[in-house]
Amino acid sequence: MSTSSPTIPAETARHVLWMFGHKGGYQPGTFSQKLLELLAYAPPVQMAKLALGYPVETEAVRMAKYDEDGIGKLKKAAGLLCIRCGDEDGPFVGAPKQPLCEPCARPMPLDGVA
Repeated sequence: MSTSSPTIPAETARHVLWMFGHKGGYQPGTFSQKLLELLAYAPPVQMAKLALGYPVETEAVRMAKYDEDGIGKLKKAAGLLCIRCGDEDGPFVGAPKQPLCEPCARPMPLDGVA
């Protein structure tokens, strides 16, 4: 059994963020919405069984429900946080792979004075 957790794609992260009522998420299709609802209400034993078929979705819901910084991790996976300063207001340049807020994306002069 692997102890590493799956990488959460941006789309899945945004779906889970929507499911838990956070800014930046968007509603998934009917099947995905019902699956995420099922995972959100499933007791741990059933959640573990569902993880066999849906490891990414299960890990994303687990992060949102139980991880202290799970929502932040999901926002980062969704490209909704600046990777330099942690700002979540956006707009972002380079999202979702390497999102930077506009101030962080501006080139800094060599003399350090903006």
